[in-house]
Amino acid sequence: QVQLEESGGDLVQAGGSLGLSCAASGGTFSTYEMAWFRQPPGKEREFIAALSRTGGLTSYADSVKGRFTISRDNAKNLAYLEMIDLKHSDAAVYYCAAGRGSLSRSRYAYDAWGQGTRVTVSS
Repeated sequence: QVQLEESGGDLVQAGGSLGLSCAASGGTFSTYEMAWFRQPPGKEREFIAALSRTGGLTSYADSVKGRFTISRDNAKNLAYLEMIDLKHSDAAVYYCAAGRGSLSRSRYAYDAWGQGTRVTVSS
């Protein structure tokens, strides 16, 4: 099974930009669909974005559509989440996930998870 590790979380000002990375190891990365979820303080984990195995299909939560971009580099076993125009409501621990669903928005469709990386948005 693939193992995942996120990086890139940081403190950023509202309106700023940030990029997250997810490094995969121990599995055939290109056979997994990838997704990002986030968990704001005191709230449930929520879907952010999903990406097909080849990167040709994407799905985004309405709350981030137009501001966040999910991508992947199968040669490097990396997935990315680029975020612009960050809002206070984007503050959360961000998780990448790997699965074999169909751009599912359900956390239960994903088999492997990273430990998370924290994004803090300041005024």
